[in-house]
Amino acid sequence: MQMLYNSDSFAVVQFEVASAGPDLRDGVPGLTRGGYEIVDKFARKEIFIEGALAASFREGVDALIETSPSEEEIDAYVARYAALMQQPLVLH
Repeated sequence: MQMLYNSDSFAVVQFEVASAGPDLRDGVPGLTRGGYEIVDKFARKEIFIEGALAASFREGVDALIETSPSEEEIDAYVARYAALMQQPLVLH
């Protein structure tokens, strides 16, 4: 788990879990799975994305980072995923 972004509006955490099984070929690491948890702090909702959606998110973030974005520009990009958020944020 790694915190990638944290602003007043959003938090993005990357999760990566290595497979428990052995490597089948020498020199090839085991499969990993994971994704990104995106939290909208004002709406108090979150989403966990993985697979193709997570890959698309990462590509967009990489392209955005190349432009040296402001916090507002990063928040605007992350806000695109807010419409997908269904899970209410619950603190324990």
